[in-house]
Amino acid sequence: MDYDYREAMKLGNQLCFPIYAASRVITSLYTPYLKPLGLTYTQYILFLVLWEEDGLTVGEICKRLMLDSGTLSPVLKKLRQQGYLEKQQSTADERSFIITLTEQGRALQQRAKDIPLQVGSCVHLAPEKAMQLRDMLNELLKNQTDNMKGD
Repeated sequence: MDYDYREAMKLGNQLCFPIYAASRVITSLYTPYLKPLGLTYTQYILFLVLWEEDGLTVGEICKRLMLDSGTLSPVLKKLRQQGYLEKQQSTADERSFIITLTEQGRALQQRAKDIPLQVGSCVHLAPEKAMQLRDMLNELLKNQTDNMKGD
């Protein structure tokens, strides 16, 4: 069978589009829960990383969030100005900076603790299917990042 570029170029036949559109939809579900906390989605996922493991370098945070430092730097700066984070130069490597939560940043976790449950109730997918989708997307991301390391 010959390659039909017209069929291949239909939006409905793309893997990228439903991933992109679903990402936008899911991310927007967070807005009503994050807005009262004064947080954006990017700020929220940064907090998720630091609530899980405080005291990471900027590079480690970038790696976990799959963001570049140019995207993360203004987010860190704003949260430092708001008193949620502290930034100190690493004693091991003077080119690296360690990001730590302040008491205010740690206390925010208690205020945000119900967000996963609240957003989960807005996703109209059976819990087992949601976990299966998450696992498949994590596999896709891992394969892509592993493949990029090999280049």
